[in-house]
Amino acid sequence: MSVEKKCKRAGGEMVGGKCVMPDVTFSVFIMSLNTSALFHLGEIADPETGAKMQNMILAKQTIDTLNVLREKTKGNLTEEEEDMISKFLYDLKMRYVKAKS
Repeated sequence: MSVEKKCKRAGGEMVGGKCVMPDVTFSVFIMSLNTSALFHLGEIADPETGAKMQNMILAKQTIDTLNVLREKTKGNLTEEEEDMISKFLYDLKMRYVKAKS
């Protein structure tokens, strides 16, 4: 796979022959944790192999990490950030319960 394709898959953009990733913001960080949890739940395929794998221990740890972040940042988030993290957590918890059964 070319460097450009790998860069785009990772969410970056090629600039001057280099892969430049977006600035890290709270929202980008939360989205990356959400993506990680979806990957561990087997909802997203490995970009290298195309295989979907489940690792429920890592999925739960990532969901718990998002929950801790929501609790520790309570009162310091914008309405949009709070809404995003709440929706992601609800969705991930429902997917986790479904995957466990």
